Amino acid sequence: MATEIKSFEDFKLNRQLLNAISEAGYAEPTEIQQAAIPLTTSGHDLLGIAQTGTGKTAAFVLPLLMKIKYPQGNDPRAVILAPTRELVMQIDANISELAKYTEIRHVPLYGGQGPKRQKEAVEAGVDIIVATPGRFLDIYKTGAFNTKQIKTMILDEADKMMDMGFMPQIRNILEIIPTKRQNLLFSATFPPRVEELSHEFLEFPEKVEIAPQATTVDTVQQQAFKVPNFRTKIEMVGHFLKEEEVFKRVIIFANTRTTADNIFKFIERKVKGTVKVIHANKGQNTRINAMEEFKSGNVRVLVTTDVSARGIDVSEVSHVINFDVPPIYEDYVHRIGRTGRAKAVGNSITFINPAEEYHFKKIEELIQMEVPLAEIPESVKIFDTPKEEQQGYLRHIDDLKKKEDPNFKGAFHEKKRVIQAREDKERRRNTGNAFSNSSRGRSKGGGKNRNRSGSSRNAKNRGGGRGKR
Repeated sequence: MATEIKSFEDFKLNRQLLNAISEAGYAEPTEIQQAAIPLTTSGHDLLGIAQTGTGKTAAFVLPLLMKIKYPQGNDPRAVILAPTRELVMQIDANISELAKYTEIRHVPLYGGQGPKRQKEAVEAGVDIIVATPGRFLDIYKTGAFNTKQIKTMILDEADKMMDMGFMPQIRNILEIIPTKRQNLLFSATFPPRVEELSHEFLEFPEKVEIAPQATTVDTVQQQAFKVPNFRTKIEMVGHFLKEEEVFKRVIIFANTRTTADNIFKFIERKVKGTVKVIHANKGQNTRINAMEEFKSGNVRVLVTTDVSARGIDVSEVSHVINFDVPPIYEDYVHRIGRTGRAKAVGNSITFINPAEEYHFKKIEELIQMEVPLAEIPESVKIFDTPKEEQQGYLRHIDDLKKKEDPNFKGAFHEKKRVIQAREDKERRRNTGNAFSNSSRGRSKGGGKNRNRSGSSRNAKNRGGGRGKR
């Protein structure tokens, strides 16, 4: 019978780690930590399905620190791979916090900065590398480190790794590290592609699933609004952000950099309180500074795209607003998981335009629940949808229907067919009228000619008679 875990002392962690845990404010182990840490410390490969905000980073960092214990040699003994630089930085910050009373060396490797300084940091000696797959390979190819001592490999947010196309780089990394190692794979969702990766990557793994896959955190209260167009969505943002006492710290998600910039400009111009925007076009230092200001509470609103938001770990986010419905449905789980963290109650609001209704239904199927729909507040002005925007929605809806039904020709095709049929009918009617008029004209015209001919003949005859006489 398994020992019941009630405190971090029950994991038999060393005193250095326990002191750091206490100072970090960790009161008791979360569910994922209770399940994963004993299995990991016993040497098992692990498949962990857990949402963001459940304490999964500490669930793999703590047993890793216990395993490594102290510095040794110059080459890495563990590698943690994450999909984005922000998440790499967040994991590295967690290691710093938990390893503060050890001498374990860890180096983050990510793009957006010149590789020279990162290469030098690795060459100085490292125990744990935290990296994006591409930058790990870049630094490895410079000869900065040897992989022969790697005994642990961890993939975090594997579902996002797959979405972002990192599988070729991951396979390259698997080819250059020892086959005899412990593997841990963590993911917020468990779609078929992640399951395939787990078969390839893990050996006889223990599976820990804290919540049913792709379900949302119970502490997040979800709400959705059907909003007709971009302009009205912007008005909705302004309406909500006026309530400063309710919307205390807000993350707004957009699907594109352009949309994120437009939201940022509107808030900066119309709404009280500080706002920052981060996306791939922003410089690395700008993004880091914006996130630090948001975490510290100096910035009330953070506008971001999905990729840039990876690694945002703020415990007091009151609201997440999905300005756009995410096209990758699992991202909905990641987005709203930025609020309601550490058992705190959070709120998510999603705006749905006509072209996004299909995607949101798919999200509801994925999370196995219907998100409550609310009416647009009366004080919000609802704008007419511009023709170009409306046509864009219709084209998108057509594309979705064509994917589901290859025989579907599209609303534009159908409209064209109806117009063509109407024109054909009108043409036939006009042709018929023209023929009828022509026939009547010939009939009337023939009578006149006959009368004229008859009159001529009569006149001729009459004239002839006079001539004879």
